[in-house]
Amino acid sequence: MTTATSPPPPDAPSKQLSRLLAVLGRIERLGNKLPHPFWLFGVLSVVLALVSWLLSATGASALNPATGKTVGVRSLVSGEGLRMMISDAVTNYATFPPLGTILVVMLGVAVADRSGLLPAMLRAAVARVPARWLTFTLAFTAMVAHVASDAAYVVLVPLGAMAFRAVGRSPMLGAVVAFVSVSAGYDASPLVTPTDAILAGLTTAAAHTVDPSYVVNPLSNYFFSVASSVVLALVVTVVTEKVIARRVAAMPEEPEPEDAPEAAGTEAGGLTLRPEERRGLRNAGVALLGFTALVVAATAPAGSPLRGEGGSIVESPVLTGIAVVLAVAFLIVGAVYGRTVGTVRTGRDIPDQMAKGLREMAPILVLFFAISQFLAYFKWTGVGEVLAIRGAGLLKSAGITGPVAFLGVLLVCTVINLLVTSGSAQWALVSPVFVPMFMLLDIPPEVTQAVYRIADSCTNAATPMSAYFVMTLGVVQRYRRSAGIGTLLSLTLPLCLVMLVAWTLLFYAWWALGIPLGPGVPVR
Repeated sequence: MTTATSPPPPDAPSKQLSRLLAVLGRIERLGNKLPHPFWLFGVLSVVLALVSWLLSATGASALNPATGKTVGVRSLVSGEGLRMMISDAVTNYATFPPLGTILVVMLGVAVADRSGLLPAMLRAAVARVPARWLTFTLAFTAMVAHVASDAAYVVLVPLGAMAFRAVGRSPMLGAVVAFVSVSAGYDASPLVTPTDAILAGLTTAAAHTVDPSYVVNPLSNYFFSVASSVVLALVVTVVTEKVIARRVAAMPEEPEPEDAPEAAGTEAGGLTLRPEERRGLRNAGVALLGFTALVVAATAPAGSPLRGEGGSIVESPVLTGIAVVLAVAFLIVGAVYGRTVGTVRTGRDIPDQMAKGLREMAPILVLFFAISQFLAYFKWTGVGEVLAIRGAGLLKSAGITGPVAFLGVLLVCTVINLLVTSGSAQWALVSPVFVPMFMLLDIPPEVTQAVYRIADSCTNAATPMSAYFVMTLGVVQRYRRSAGIGTLLSLTLPLCLVMLVAWTLLFYAWWALGIPLGPGVPVR
């Protein structure tokens, strides 16, 4: 039992860290002045109305090289614009590409989550891992956990702390590894995630500015995402063991709080799986294999109705309708697991779990309404198309090639990400310009989306604007009371920067080698 004493003062930061913290402090204060993303898109809609009025009054236009037609700007501040905003509001929302996809996927994910399958999977992944493999296992598990969306933070950050404590390592280090892996690697996963569906829908909507028939599916970046998850887990492991672990070891010692969670505590369900949970995971695995075998067998015959035109696998309903396939897969394995452990007792439990999962989607659905209206206005006015055409023309005249243009998108979106931490909100903001602009440079939308994944992820763990940064700080303080924002930043920032560099280099190597980004999706 330790004697209650005042915690020692935190170690004094270096001059470089002090300057960095001052910059981050200014970013935090600036970001805190931004309205909620819902109101942000409302404000942007007002700004768009004024811009469209001004450009329309000056006769702004551009020649679309893809169609050979001249595109002009239409003013929202007009009778026609007012009629459009009122009469099309419901249609704008109902036909918003990510809306249906994410709702369908979440019907299945909700069952897998509410039945206890996803938390049990995460715990099983780190429960009995040898100490020397724990960092990589935890980092890669976080990549898999992206399928659970934001729930991955709630489960894995405290679980990482307990796992490290169980093998005699700093629990603070475990919390940081889990947080950075989930946050800074958010758009990389070996599985198809709800984020893939949202990004694909927004990219499709942006691509329609140039080609109304263009469709980006949730598997469009799958190969790149799988490779990224492995590379990022390795990067987190190396930087943690070579740099972050030494930084933690060099911190002044202080007594661990008496109320610090035990390794076998109840937080996040503890590390030890109950016998019925192990049976549930085994049964769910068998069910997943059976479902996968059934889909493959049904798709394999050349004349199968699950084949696309001309017998194509890439354009088959299985891939173009991947949201439905994923929803059914999650529903089956979640129901089998729940039936085994007792969280699913009757058929009624499944729709009840679906409903509870969709209720958690309410904040996203509210945000989608504001985003869908803004994007509809953006497309109707023609401002985005004119900006994209003019921007593409400037890039061509300046001789700026794909690699340089990619770097520009990376830098712009990385900076924006420090302030707008919602990935879908940020992509909804910039994709209507970048996607069509790059399409006019013969760069496919899927490539632009892959670049955005990097910028949207790496700085997530380095901004106090993120609610999960604050949550992680709370977990860290349960083991080290003197820890503050500067303490956590000093541990996450090196990881974020190295991940940004490594992921960017991976993309450039991928692009140079011409490796497909996903099934039937060439990188160039």
